[in-house]
Amino acid sequence: MTPQRLEPMPGDWQRALAVVAHPDDLEYGAAAAVAEWTDGGREVVYLLASRGEAGIDTLSPEECAPVREREQRASAAVVGVRTVEFLDHRDGVIEYGTGLRRDIAAAIRRHRPELVVTLNHRDTWGGVAWNTPDHRAVGRATLDAVADAGNRWIFPELTEQGLQPWDGVRWTAVAGSDRPTHAVDVTTGLERSVRSLLEHRTYIEALTEEDPERYCRTFLEGMAKDAAEQFDGRPAVTFEVFAQ
Repeated sequence: MTPQRLEPMPGDWQRALAVVAHPDDLEYGAAAAVAEWTDGGREVVYLLASRGEAGIDTLSPEECAPVREREQRASAAVVGVRTVEFLDHRDGVIEYGTGLRRDIAAAIRRHRPELVVTLNHRDTWGGVAWNTPDHRAVGRATLDAVADAGNRWIFPELTEQGLQPWDGVRWTAVAGSDRPTHAVDVTTGLERSVRSLLEHRTYIEALTEEDPERYCRTFLEGMAKDAAEQFDGRPAVTFEVFAQ
């Protein structure tokens, strides 16, 4: 059976906010698309719910958090992202709820994006592997916070803080979805995405004994090649896009 062809991502926007749970979440694929977007003159801001402090077994959370923050900022810079913000929810035990929704809605009101990007919010990765509670919580909260940000009667305290409602989000794009609808050609951004993921060297060296550059390149090039089957043979990053 021929895979269903994916549509190109909408291009008539200028500002995006990418919301994920941990450092490195965006680098496992989506950063190649971010590189393409920033090369085209668009602004992308990263918002991370945690600092990934529970992600390395050999480092205590107190030691790990500043390391992973530094690596995330360096990683973002490789693909043209200048602004990286952290919400300081606890890594590993991020809870879906009004507090998380409020924090994300506040960021949406502050940055006023037309496109919001997040990571797979479903229970599994394609029915093969169980997704983490943090990914599920942040993904779902992001999808909900888009509407929260535009409604002045939800979290009215944000308005009192000077954050006026923003209903200008036109699309929410979920990376890592097993139900993709759109894709971004990453012919030029793929190489930078490899270097971006490689900036998470401390994490990667704790994760695998494989050479870090070989690990990053094999993973990202493999994903882009798989996506190409649904995108006219072009290396791609896929998204499930919800129009608002």
